Amino acid sequence: MGVNDAAWEKLFDKYRILEEIGQKGCFPISAAQIKEFREPRLMTKFDHRVNLPAVFAENGLAILPVSRGDYVISSFSAYHDFEEPVGNAQRVFIPPLFQSLMPQFLVSEAIALNCAYDCGILHDFLEEDGALAPTVSGRMSSGGFAFRIDTARRPMAVEVRNSQIEIDAAYEGARFLSLFEAKRDLAGDFLIRQLYYPFRVWSGRVTKPVKTVFLVFSNGTFYLYQYQFRDPGNYNSLELVKQKNYAVATEIRRSDIEDLLRTVPTAEEPRIPFPQADRMPRIVNLMELLSERPMTKQDITSEYAFDGRQTNYYTDAGRYLGFIEKGMDPEGNILFWLSGSGRRVMGLGYRERQLAIAGEILRHRAFRDTLELCLHWGEMPDKRTVVRIMEGANLCGIGARETYLRRASTVTSWVNWILGTIQEPAI
Repeated sequence: MGVNDAAWEKLFDKYRILEEIGQKGCFPISAAQIKEFREPRLMTKFDHRVNLPAVFAENGLAILPVSRGDYVISSFSAYHDFEEPVGNAQRVFIPPLFQSLMPQFLVSEAIALNCAYDCGILHDFLEEDGALAPTVSGRMSSGGFAFRIDTARRPMAVEVRNSQIEIDAAYEGARFLSLFEAKRDLAGDFLIRQLYYPFRVWSGRVTKPVKTVFLVFSNGTFYLYQYQFRDPGNYNSLELVKQKNYAVATEIRRSDIEDLLRTVPTAEEPRIPFPQADRMPRIVNLMELLSERPMTKQDITSEYAFDGRQTNYYTDAGRYLGFIEKGMDPEGNILFWLSGSGRRVMGLGYRERQLAIAGEILRHRAFRDTLELCLHWGEMPDKRTVVRIMEGANLCGIGARETYLRRASTVTSWVNWILGTIQEPAI
């Protein structure tokens, strides 16, 4: 049991929180009460559902701040699943004079936002007339407002008084004020409060419409989600307005990929289970995070809103490609870090990084042969053909035909990722 889990178990026992929620529908709790067992700032930050302590998850609960020192616990519908990105990414170019904004240097949310602004991504996405200027950002007080939020029983009224909010960036033009929450991890969900509290604060302070935008950046690609609240007084009235993706230009051509097919030697299959992780962007994103520090299995599970099984899938995929290594930390926790190959690749320029990752994938026969057929036929081979290729590739950890069929989706997904790096008609 983690430190947070244990501390919350003690709080729930001491204050009979489950019984109180059962009777009254919620339980107000102060920072002073939380601090009896652990520092509140470490006990109340749950950006994804999976971050919630066990006692919360097991009982369908969440927690929201209502002032600088007070919170409320209930069966809130507090999170929203990201919609799947749609459409091809629009190419963007970093102006040559901005040498510090190359993708390999975008190591924080603030720098990624600056790059999106300087590349014209924000102007395009926000559809603002004329000039667009950065305005408010950072931590500030919420002032006062009230809202309704869904619970397992019924909608509940919540009143906020001078809670702390944080805005990653805001950009204002002639028609709109646009508030941004930015992340560098490709997680599956987010805490609605990160958009809702700033929206309520600033829609009460300006007369022009307020847009709320989530920006996720990884490996040269910006994923932007614009949301609106149909009913400003309803926390759960969130709906997606539009979603668009932008990718920094690499000038990779089909001939570059064909050169890899000719020159990259075929590797012996590692004795690691054949990957069951379809999203190559998430694997690269994991490498980005590991380039900053080693991470435990729990760190990765929390960062991505994974369950433990998904963490195994994606770390095993990185190990299969030789980019990630696995061991134990001094406390006996499973630990992951970048291998020498992984550090080398992540230190490359953006174009060279993409080609290096593609080259490592193509060292494995299942992916190489599938890509060769795809380029030759002008379309992706069907699943049965991919399975036949896999059956002849001496793969580890695949026995039943049903398993081959499931893992074939990883082959086609990774091959499509390679094709997606080509910035001309691929086939």
